[in-house]
Amino acid sequence: MRITANFDAGNIDVINVEDKKNIQLAIRPDFGGEFFQWFNFRMEAEVGEQYVLNIVNAGEASYLEGWDNYQAVASYDRQHWFRLPTSYKDGKLTIVADMDYESIQIAYFAPYSYEQHQDLLATVQMHPLACLEHLGETLDKRDLTLVKIGGSDSNNDANKRNIWIIARQHPGETMAEWLADGLMHSLLDEDNATAKLLLDKANFYIVPNMNPDGSVRGHLRTNAVGTNLNREWSSPSLEKSPEVFHVIHKMEQTGVDLFYDVHGDEALPFVFLAGSQGTPSYNDRLAQLRDRFSDVLKLASADFQSEFGYDVDAPGTANMTVATNWVAERFDCLANTLEMPFKDNDNVPDAATGWSPERSMKLGDASLIAMLAVVDDLR
Repeated sequence: MRITANFDAGNIDVINVEDKKNIQLAIRPDFGGEFFQWFNFRMEAEVGEQYVLNIVNAGEASYLEGWDNYQAVASYDRQHWFRLPTSYKDGKLTIVADMDYESIQIAYFAPYSYEQHQDLLATVQMHPLACLEHLGETLDKRDLTLVKIGGSDSNNDANKRNIWIIARQHPGETMAEWLADGLMHSLLDEDNATAKLLLDKANFYIVPNMNPDGSVRGHLRTNAVGTNLNREWSSPSLEKSPEVFHVIHKMEQTGVDLFYDVHGDEALPFVFLAGSQGTPSYNDRLAQLRDRFSDVLKLASADFQSEFGYDVDAPGTANMTVATNWVAERFDCLANTLEMPFKDNDNVPDAATGWSPERSMKLGDASLIAMLAVVDDLR
């Protein structure tokens, strides 16, 4: 048998494969060693046999509560992802795989590869209302690409609102790019009445992958030099966080009327929003917009709920290095972080797949309905 992670977004170290009932593996930390939890590897083994894989350093991972009721994802064809029996005990994450075919890919969540990212950009650029803009280079010299969707004169149309969506500041949160994929395809669907009306009212600026370096390197949370991008918004630099630096530069040119920062949460088995209630200038207008956005999203998708989530910051206590807080304060706009689970969604559970790429994409479509509900009152 053979295990490898020598591919895009791969992450695993092989310690011992001699005993198929006690294969020993370890997750490689992000650059700098502060974070790790993402794994992604391929196993080639005998059909019909059962293999027990133990990730022996799981007890040192970044979010230990993330292992509670967690089930690893797997695929034989890298298209359909399902869950494998998984348990956590005494610092080890144990995954059981019964081999139906010779090769299986096992990951923390369904990967969204850099090649898929390139395919997504190539596909959407072919729509007459979409174009790509190169914002700058990452530290590994990869492109940071913005997808602009709107009319040809969108930048000069003062009557339109400017909606910014960014995904995957934390590269291991691949569900974020799956959502961006679904949202963009829905937005460009000529038979989607919600999308057509939204595009009459707003220009969209979408960065489907804020952290391509970390994505390719198989990081959980950081870029090529170990920087957590979602703690860089108050003072980004070309040396540590060019991804944030370039996005802010473009935002200053366009303005922002609605901001949607898409993430995944390791621990909480729910879909929820985290807003900007703790920022210095938060006011009743923004509170009413946020409540309406949340209420409509709850109707648009049964996957979304508002009962469980993060504690709300007290007024004036927000961490202003975080994207949602910084953007809300700088542009006096409705800004939210959307969180999705790595596990199952306890709101509408599915034991076979848990939270999945497909549900992430459908939530992107539902998000457009919530945006339409508030777009007329963003200014």
